Parts: sequence; C-alpha cells; structure tokens
Amino acid sequence: MTDISMETRVRASFAQQTMMQTLAASLTSVEPGRCVIRAPIVDHFRQQHGAAHAGLAFTLGDTAAGYAALSMMPGDTEVMTVEMKINLLSPALGEALEAVGQVMRAGKRLTIVTAEVFALQGETRKSVALLQGTMIPVAQR
Repeated sequence: MTDISMETRVRASFAQQTMMQTLAASLTSVEPGRCVIRAPIVDHFRQQHGAAHAGLAFTLGDTAAGYAALSMMPGDTEVMTVEMKINLLSPALGEALEAVGQVMRAGKRLTIVTAEVFALQGETRKSVALLQGTMIPVAQR
C-alpha cells in the first residue's frame, strides 16, 4: 500500500464520522503512524469555568490516535478503540484544540497509541491532555 492510498483511506473514514462533523473537526495531517485533528472551541463545547469540556479533548485525542493506528493497518480493515486513558494536565482555554495521535507499537492484532491534546490561542500552543490506549483492526462494513 502506498502512502497516498493510506492517506486517502484514512481521510475517507474520517469523513464518515458524524461526530467529527458535529464538532467541526478537521483532519489536518496524516502520515504513517501519526494524525493531527483540530476543532474550534465554541461556546456550546465549554464547561462551567469557560474551558473546553474534557469530553472534547478526549474525543479528539481518541480519534487522532485511532486514525494514527489505522494508517498502519492493512488496507482491508477499519479501526476501533479497545481502551483509552486520559490525563488532564491543564484547563483547555483557547480558540481551538489540536490532537496529535501517534502509534507507539503496531502489532498484528493490537496497536498501542498515544495522543497529546493542545489548546491553541493565537500563536500559543499549550499541552492540556495526554491519552494512551489500545486500538484493534476490524473488518470493514
């Protein structure tokens, strides 16, 4: 499989995620073993202190890590999360969140992934969450 077909496959799968559409998220970068997703922090995604809700950080981190894993999987598979852990480091204050997902180990059946989520404000980029999890290939529907 070439890098072009891998990127096309990952982007096509991402485009089918209605949750990402609801969040106005965009897949800004796809490389083998690494994906970056960005979404604006809009008023209805904030918690009571004005920061982005942790659910937004988790959703973006999980999805970025999942697509990083998919980029390393066979072309006839899709991906699902087996488990995911999050450490919230700081309130997610800013204009947008950016999640950088990476493959730490790609096995035949399980892929170990991480994601770091950043809050973006102008030129400032602050780490607000770290995720670690496990992904599994599944048959395409």
